[in-house]
Amino acid sequence: MIGRGIIALALAIASASSQSDTGQQLRLTPTEIQALPSISAGAGTSGISGIRTRVLAGDPTKPGLYTIALSVPANTRIAAHRHRDDRVATIVSGTWYFGYGTKAGDNVKALGPGSFYTEPGGVSHFARTGAKPVTLYIHGFGPTDTQYERQAADPRS
Repeated sequence: MIGRGIIALALAIASASSQSDTGQQLRLTPTEIQALPSISAGAGTSGISGIRTRVLAGDPTKPGLYTIALSVPANTRIAAHRHRDDRVATIVSGTWYFGYGTKAGDNVKALGPGSFYTEPGGVSHFARTGAKPVTLYIHGFGPTDTQYERQAADPRS
């Protein structure tokens, strides 16, 4: 099941230009990405205070392909949660400690710059940063959402 979702996402990425509402072509340097407006907790994010979100392409609240850039401060912990859509992520900078399961624990894998991971739809996962901030890009097919395993862990409530 996970393989089909990832394949579907890869096909969506490959055909993104035909599924785009605007057909907008984008070429962004890191400096241009940093200049994009950022918001705190956006659609498909954990809602943790201090995390900054930049929408690079698409709209995560609407049907279709989207890409968001997350800037996560040092020493941030994100409790177990899930998203309705299949997502893939690439670490741009820092070390992201990522794990799967319904309860955050020590079963994380350290993912440095250039690392890649998946967030299959409906599969719970959790993450944290260490002493340095992390930047990552997340790609999915919206609309997306975030549902915490424990309501008490949801920083938005």
